[in-house]
Amino acid sequence: MAIRLGSRPWLPRYACVIVGVDRAIQKLTRGRLTLLTASGLPELMLTVVGRKTGLPRTTPLLCVPHDGGWLVAGSNWGNPDPPAWVHNLRAADGASVRFRGTDTAVSVRIAEGAEREALWRVLVATWPNYDLYAERIEREIPVFVLIPK
Repeated sequence: MAIRLGSRPWLPRYACVIVGVDRAIQKLTRGRLTLLTASGLPELMLTVVGRKTGLPRTTPLLCVPHDGGWLVAGSNWGNPDPPAWVHNLRAADGASVRFRGTDTAVSVRIAEGAEREALWRVLVATWPNYDLYAERIEREIPVFVLIPK
């Protein structure tokens, strides 16, 4: 059901509402449940220092565990602009990931070229809507590789 809902072209307009509901669920369950985990999808909490504020910012993200680390895509649900966490991650030296209750410091790199194409297929295998999002927008959706330090 989550994949079907995620394919709807109107979904990006409601991103703020969905994120608000997700945060409320997390608060009520003390972080044990999110919309992604309730849907059976892999999720991590990415914490990265804000490039403007210098404050840590935490964002729940769909992820794909891969080669001992994680893949995340800066799709912003098919919005034309990338999410703020993408700008923060590009500007940061590293980040922190909470996955299944374990915190891990990570280094970050952006996949490019043939590697990006291969990792994109890995991401799409978990969330087919990434292909739909890419068709809707003109920017290339960045693929980040998060590697435990």
